[in-house]
Amino acid sequence: MPTDINSLGQPIGAPLKVHLPRPPVAPVHLTGRSTKVRPLDAKADGPDLFSAFSKDAAGKGWTYLPLGPFKNQDTFTDWLTTAQAGIDPIFHAILTPEGKALGFASYLRINPQDGLVEVGFIHFSPHLQGTIMATEAMYLMMAHIFDDLGYRRYEWKCDALNAPSRAAAARLGFTYEGTFRQATHYKGRNRDTAWFSVIDSEWPARKAEFQRWLDPANFNESGQQRSKLRHD
Repeated sequence: MPTDINSLGQPIGAPLKVHLPRPPVAPVHLTGRSTKVRPLDAKADGPDLFSAFSKDAAGKGWTYLPLGPFKNQDTFTDWLTTAQAGIDPIFHAILTPEGKALGFASYLRINPQDGLVEVGFIHFSPHLQGTIMATEAMYLMMAHIFDDLGYRRYEWKCDALNAPSRAAAARLGFTYEGTFRQATHYKGRNRDTAWFSVIDSEWPARKAEFQRWLDPANFNESGQQRSKLRHD
């Protein structure tokens, strides 16, 4: 990272380039070519999400989340209602262009004083995993934080044993920063937490690569990518 030298000959951090604090993070509506992201609505989204998540009959998608899987619609909707009312995390539904919810993600650990926020509590149904929609939703949420709110740092954290989440973080341009051992616990077991981030100085290059990959010209008539998303 850039450093300066003070009058005592000591290395010190570079001056801030943004004014702090940054604006608070609030629920937001975001629209892309293939997907929409909007604040979670338990009543509207509950049936679609429960149906979409039910395609994961074994419940593998819930393994690394602190709750779930849910056995019935009512229990799930009750949890969504509680989640919807929260101010940190702020849950957002990920929708098809027609408005069908296929997953959710949240902004959390929101820190306007230092200009940082985490994206997490992400759960993509089998219908959403590995799709253009999934990538574009993550791009839209990241772009909102850097372009609209001017934050300095965007974080991703996961169970260090969660290989798919770690791979997703790397693919989306996050840099691995290390693992905090015995950082927390959930479902009666230990969690070592892997930390990843994107910082504001990296965002222009990350943004350009997202836009290149999301361009319709990068996909053939069957919707298959011509080239991979690469954040070198």
